[in-house]
Amino acid sequence: MSEETEVAVAAALEPHEPLAGEIAARERVRGEAAGLTHHQAADALEAALADAGDLASADASVRAAVAEWRRITDLLFDHGGPYAPDTDAYVQGQLTAREHHHRG
Repeated sequence: MSEETEVAVAAALEPHEPLAGEIAARERVRGEAAGLTHHQAADALEAALADAGDLASADASVRAAVAEWRRITDLLFDHGGPYAPDTDAYVQGQLTAREHHHRG
């Protein structure tokens, strides 16, 4: 990945209140990633990067999708099995936080 792409992905991973499109993009990626191995997720990340074109000027939902593919690929790097959103601590933490936020 180029340095510019790395910066755009890092920016998408920074904590912020996500827009509805960003949430939907991350959920879509998680669904597509379910059952994938590290190599399959890495291939999907490369495809997402190719589809995104200039990531620095891409829509927030596109950047969020690429960032999620990157996060999942990194998560699976030393994980022996396939990806499962139900056992992804990051995803479960987000769901818990959203549940508490909506109750408050």
